[in-house]
Amino acid sequence: MNDTPETTGAMQVDVTLVRQLAELLDTTQLTEIEVEDGSRRIRVARKAAQAAPVAHYAQAPAPAPVSAPLSIPQVEVGTSAPAISASAVKSPMVGTVYLAANPEAKPFSTVGQKVNAGDTLLIIEAMKVMNTIVAPSAGTVTAILVENGQPVEFDQPLVVVE
Repeated sequence: MNDTPETTGAMQVDVTLVRQLAELLDTTQLTEIEVEDGSRRIRVARKAAQAAPVAHYAQAPAPAPVSAPLSIPQVEVGTSAPAISASAVKSPMVGTVYLAANPEAKPFSTVGQKVNAGDTLLIIEAMKVMNTIVAPSAGTVTAILVENGQPVEFDQPLVVVE
């Protein structure tokens, strides 16, 4: 008797198809994909890479009250604002920006402050998770382009480190 996958019950894996699906995951930034062809079903999944280290807090910091905002030196938004520098650190996600760990805490960074690569610049709360945004390289914070408690979009410039 011929031992084919049909007679033994084993599934033949199309390695080329699996590789194509894996490449599709990379190009689309998806974490998993599943295809079905008749009775054959193939699922390819990978763990999502994180853009920045994640800090978990017991409770999300409350935004500063309107009557007592954090006094953090910032660039004025308007006609006098400088052009967005190529060295601006951009948001890797949609969320809410916090410039300090809580309303009473000292801000993570201020304009004119020297920072090292990996120093925390601010945090973004997304889906109840606090995500630290770090300096990509050593330099000086020349502008903070967001306000405490402000919602931000993906790829929005946040801080300029030169």
